Amino acid sequence: MIPRHMKITLSLLVLAAIATSIYVGIIERGAKQVPAKTAELERPLTPPVAGRSERVTFYLADDAQGILRRSEAVINLPAEPTERDRELLRALLGRYTDKDTIHSLPGGADIRDVYIVNGNLAIIDVNDAFADGHRSGILVEELTVLSLVETLAANQPGITRVKILIDGKERETLAGHADLAEFYDVASVSRLVAQLQPQ
Repeated sequence: MIPRHMKITLSLLVLAAIATSIYVGIIERGAKQVPAKTAELERPLTPPVAGRSERVTFYLADDAQGILRRSEAVINLPAEPTERDRELLRALLGRYTDKDTIHSLPGGADIRDVYIVNGNLAIIDVNDAFADGHRSGILVEELTVLSLVETLAANQPGITRVKILIDGKERETLAGHADLAEFYDVASVSRLVAQLQPQ
C-alpha cells in the first residue's frame, strides 16, 4: 500500500511535468515566430543625423527590370564631407532594406565609412554583412555596385574614381561576380547608368 502523502507528491510531480511541457511548447512556438522579425532588428542602429535638410539623388536598383531608377529625396546630412557621404549611402541602403524594395540587401548591411582622397577618389568601406549576405548573381551584384557609385557621384561633384572595400580590406568580388579589385571610373559608370535608365 502506498502512503497517502506519497500519492499526493507523485500527483503533484506529474502535474508539474505536464505544466512544464505545455510551457516549453508555448516558448518553442514563440521562438519560431521571432526569425520573421529579425531582419528589422538586424538593421544597424544609427543616431538621428544632425545637419541640414538637403535634396539628394539616389540611383535605385530594380532587379526585375535590370535598371537603375533615379529618385530624389530630402534627408538630413552632416556638414563634414566624409560623414555626409557615409550618411547619404546609409540612406540609400535604407531604401534597400524596406519591405517593399525591388532590390534587397542583407540584414545588417551597413556603410562603415567613406574616405575622400585628393578630392577625386572615394573609398567606400562596407561591413562584412553587406558582402557575406549579398545575393550572388552578375546582375544583382552589378546593380548594387553601380547604385553605390552613381549615387555618391551624383551628390559629390568632383569624384572621378571609386573603390569599394569590405571591412577595410580589398576583396576580389562582392559575392562572386561584381569586380571589387579595380577602381570604378565614374564617367564610365555614368554612361552605363544612362543606358540603364527606364525609357
